[in-house]
Amino acid sequence: MKKLLLSLLVIYGILNSNAQDYFPKNDGVKTSNTNYTVFTNATIHTTPNNIITNGILIIRQGKIVDVGSSSIAIPKNSIITDLEEKHIYASFIDLYTSFGVQPPKKSKTSPFRGNPQYGSSREGYYWNDHIRPETNTLTHFKYDKKQADEYIKQGFGVLNTHMPDGIARGTGLLVALNNKGTVGERLLSDRSSHFFSFTKSNKSKQLYPTSLMGAMALLRQMYHDATWYEKENSKTKDLSLEAIIRNKNLPQIFEAGSKENGFRADKIGDEFNINYVLLGGGNEYSRIDNVIATNAKYIIPLNFPDAYDVSDPFSANLVSLADMRQWNQAPSNPSVLAKKGVVFSFTTHKLDKISNLQPNILKAIEYGLDHKTALASLTTIPAEILGKSDLLGSLKKGAYANFLITKEELFSKENIVYENWVQGHKNVINNMNVVPINGKYEFMISNKKYNMSITGKPSTPKAEITTEGKKLGTKISYKNDWVSVTFTQPDTTKTNYTRLIASINKKTNLWNGKVVLPNGTETNLIIKKKEEPPVTNKKEEKKSQQKPEVFPVTYPNMAYGHSALPASETILFKNATVWTNEKEGILKETDVLIKSGKIVSIGKNLSSGNAKIIDATGKHITPGIIDEHSHIAAAAINEAGHNSSAEVTIEDVVNPEDINIYRNLAGGVTSIQILHGSANPIGGQSAIIKLKWGENADNLIYKNSPKFIKFALGENVKQSNWQSFSRFPQSRMGVEQLFMDYFHRAKEYERLKNSGKPFREDIELQTISEIINGERFISCHSYVQSEINMLMKVAEKFNFKVNTFTHILEGYKVADKMAAHGVGGSTFSDWWAYKFEVNDAIPYNAAIMHNQGVLTAINSDDAEMSRRLNQEAAKSVKYGGVNEEDALKFVTLNPAKLLHIDDRVGSIKIGKDADIVLWTDHPLSIYAKAEKTIIEGAIYFDLEKDKVLRRKIKEEKSKLSSMMIKAKNKGLKTQPAKKKEHQHFECETLETIH
Repeated sequence: MKKLLLSLLVIYGILNSNAQDYFPKNDGVKTSNTNYTVFTNATIHTTPNNIITNGILIIRQGKIVDVGSSSIAIPKNSIITDLEEKHIYASFIDLYTSFGVQPPKKSKTSPFRGNPQYGSSREGYYWNDHIRPETNTLTHFKYDKKQADEYIKQGFGVLNTHMPDGIARGTGLLVALNNKGTVGERLLSDRSSHFFSFTKSNKSKQLYPTSLMGAMALLRQMYHDATWYEKENSKTKDLSLEAIIRNKNLPQIFEAGSKENGFRADKIGDEFNINYVLLGGGNEYSRIDNVIATNAKYIIPLNFPDAYDVSDPFSANLVSLADMRQWNQAPSNPSVLAKKGVVFSFTTHKLDKISNLQPNILKAIEYGLDHKTALASLTTIPAEILGKSDLLGSLKKGAYANFLITKEELFSKENIVYENWVQGHKNVINNMNVVPINGKYEFMISNKKYNMSITGKPSTPKAEITTEGKKLGTKISYKNDWVSVTFTQPDTTKTNYTRLIASINKKTNLWNGKVVLPNGTETNLIIKKKEEPPVTNKKEEKKSQQKPEVFPVTYPNMAYGHSALPASETILFKNATVWTNEKEGILKETDVLIKSGKIVSIGKNLSSGNAKIIDATGKHITPGIIDEHSHIAAAAINEAGHNSSAEVTIEDVVNPEDINIYRNLAGGVTSIQILHGSANPIGGQSAIIKLKWGENADNLIYKNSPKFIKFALGENVKQSNWQSFSRFPQSRMGVEQLFMDYFHRAKEYERLKNSGKPFREDIELQTISEIINGERFISCHSYVQSEINMLMKVAEKFNFKVNTFTHILEGYKVADKMAAHGVGGSTFSDWWAYKFEVNDAIPYNAAIMHNQGVLTAINSDDAEMSRRLNQEAAKSVKYGGVNEEDALKFVTLNPAKLLHIDDRVGSIKIGKDADIVLWTDHPLSIYAKAEKTIIEGAIYFDLEKDKVLRRKIKEEKSKLSSMMIKAKNKGLKTQPAKKKEHQHFECETLETIH
C-alpha cells in the first residue's frame, strides 16, 4: 500500500502542469526544448466534422499551442515543416485493452474437482473474491514498447488498459504511447474508468458464482451492500465496497461480449442508475431496436469472422445458417449502429493482430459505414466517454499533440500514414520523402515483354512479374530512392536471375537504370508505367460501386426466424372438434373466434366480417400445451456455488434464440416454466414464459407472472454423484436442517426489515421470506416418499404450503398426504430406473395421484420430450385408465393451475388468451401434428410455412456457401467448417463462467 501511495504522489506531481521537474538527471545535461514545431499548408481535420484547408498546426512541449488557417502567427523560434497536399488527423484512442498488463492464468481443472473453495481468501475485502474493484491497474502495469510500436503503426496515441480479471475488475489506466517520453508523461490517469464483466477472477478458486445468473445476482448484491455500507457506516472494514463507492463517478465499462449479455448488463445498470459503456460482440445489428433501447454507448470490436471452408457439401452441412449469416452480416454491424444513432467507439479487442484494424474498418466502410463516423469512433467518441475531450481526440489548443500525418484521407485504399506524433514526439511509420512507386509497369528484355505490378507500402513494397502468362519468382527492395528488383526467368533455376536497378526521380517519378542479365551483361532499362484506363463500361462502373450483398436479418437471426414478428390476427376456425377443458367438455363441429389476442366466441355457425377463415373440419383445437418443468430457452440452469441460490433468477438468462423454442411450438407447446436445476436444496427463481419465437427475452416472460422458486431433494443436493464432498449438506438429514435454518433466518430478516431500523438488503433472504408470506411458490425436485413428507412438514411448521412436487416418482406412495397438504404433482409419464432413487417409479404414478385428488401434470425436464407432451399425456390413458379429457388436462389446464396462470391459459374459454393449437388429428394420437400453434392470436408455428422455410433455408445456405467458396478462391482467409455443439441443459447440468 505504501508503494502504491508513493506511485500516486509521483504521478500527481508529474501530471500537474504547474509543477516543477524534480527528477535528477544523471546521464547528461538537464535541458528542455522550448522551440515550437510548426506544420504548414496541411489539410487539418481538427474533428471528424471540421476541416481546415491550408492550415497551420503549432505544437510545443507535447501540447497543441494553436491550430487554424494560414493567417495565424508563427512564433520566431519555430521549426517549420511544409505538409502541402498532406493531411493531419488526431491519433486514435482504444478504450478497451490490457496493454502492459499480464492477467493471471486460467486454471485448466474444473472448479468442481477436488475440494472447491466456498469462502473468500482475503481479509478486509468483500466476501467474494471475484469482486475486486480495489484493483489499481498501475500496480500491475509494465510499459510494453514492442506492443506500443504495433499500436503506433496503426495510428493509436492513447490506450485505456486494465486488469482483465474478475467480475468487478477495478480501475483502468490511461496511457500515452510515448516511447520517447518519461513514465510520468505517459501516464495520463491511473483511475480512467471502472471495469466489469460476467467472468470470474483467475486469482481465486472460490466456487460462487458458477453461472451467468449467479454473476448477475452477485453484482446486484454488491451494489446493495455498497449503498448500505456508505449510508450506515458499517463497523466492518471493507476495502472493496469503499472502492465501489470511490469509483462510482468514473466511466463504467462492462465487458458484455454479445448483444444478449449487453442487454443483461444494461438491466443491472438500470436497476442501480448506472449507465454502463458496453463492450459489444459484433452482433448488435441483429437486435438493433433493443440496442437502441439500452441508451448505452458501445465499444465495438472489429473481429469479423472469416468465411468457412465449405468447398465440399459435407462441410457446408456442418455450418449452421446462423454462423453463415454472421460471416455475411457482421461487417455491416458498425453501419447499422451508426444509422440508428447508437454512439460507439472501435476497439482492437478480439483482433488476431492489431494490424487487422484498418483493413476491417475499410471493410465496414465498404458495407456502408460513413468515413466521419469511423473517424469519430476512434477519436472524439472515446475521448468523450473518458471525459477527456479537452485533451484527447481532437486537434485544438491545449490538447495533447497526438496526431497523424497522412498522404490521403484516412480510410482510403490509397492512403499512407507517414507519421504518428504522440505528446509531441515523432514516430515515423513511412518516410514521407520516399517517392511511391506503386502501380503497373511494362518493360522489354531481349524482345520479350514483361509486366510488373508493385503494391504495398512505399517502405515495404511487394512486386509481381509475369511474362507469357507465367508468374516469375520476384523480390524487390526500395531504399534511398533506389529500387532493386530481382526475378527468375521461366524454366530456370532459382539462382539464375535477372536484376533491375534504378534510381527514382522525385519530381517526375521516372525510373533511370539498367538491366543485369543472368550472364552479367548489362543493358539500359526502358520501363513504362501503365496508366489505369478510366472505366467506360457503365455496367462495370456500377458493379465497382455496388455494396456487398448482405442477407436480411430475421427474428431470431437464424434458421426458422421470422422476417417480421407475428402479429395478432382475427381468426375464425370453422367446424373443429374443440377440447375446452371446461364444463362444456369436448364440442363437435364447433367454431372458435379469436380477436385482439383473446378468445371472443365459441359456438356453431359463428361469423365475423374481417376474420381470416380456417376450415378445421376433421381437425381438433386444444389449449396450448404448458410444460411445468423445462430447461430450454435459458443460457444457464444451475448456480451450484452455494447450498442456497435463492438470489438468482432464470429471468436474467432467458435465451430467445434457442431453437428448442421453435421445436416446442411444432409440438403444440405455448408456455413453459424454466426451472433452476437441482444442484442445491434451495435453487433459483423461475421464469414463466410464452414461446413467442422471434421476440426478445423480456417479451417472452409473462407479464405480472406469479413468483416461483426451485427447491430440490435427493441425491443431487447432497452431492452423491459429485467428485467433491466439502459442501453442506451431505445427507438427507442435513437437507432438512438447511431448510429449517434458512426459513428461521428469513423470518428474522423480515422482522428486522419491518422494524424501521437500518438493515442490509439481502436478495437471498428477501426471496425466501416471500415463500413464508405466500408471495412465492415452491416447485420442488423430488423422488422418494420420505423426503416428500419431510418438506411438507417443514412447510407446515412455517405455515405455508408447498406448491408443486416435480418429478415425484414416488408420489403414488404418499398421494393421500399430498392431497391433504394441498400440493400438486408434476411427474414423468413412464421414466424409471435411471438412477437409484427412482428404482420404485411406476407408469401408474400420474393416474394414482390424480385419482387421490392431487392436481397432477406431466412435465418434460427434457428438450426432446417437451415436443411430444401430448403423447406423454396419452400414456396415462393406457397406464391407469385416465379418461382422455383429464389426460389432456395433464399438459394444459393442470400445469396452468400449478403455475397460477389458469385465469389466462389452459382452457378454451371466452376472455382467456388465444393460446391454442390446431391439430391435424386427435390430440392424444401419435399421428397428430400441430398444424398451427397460436399465442395471443399470433401464429408462431404453421406446418405449411415450415415446409416453405425448410426450402428457403436450403437455398440461402447454398447461396452463402457459394459466396464463401468465392472468397476462398480470391485467396481470403477461411476457417474450418465444424458443427458447434449447443449445450443441452437438464436438472443436473453444472456450468462454469471461467
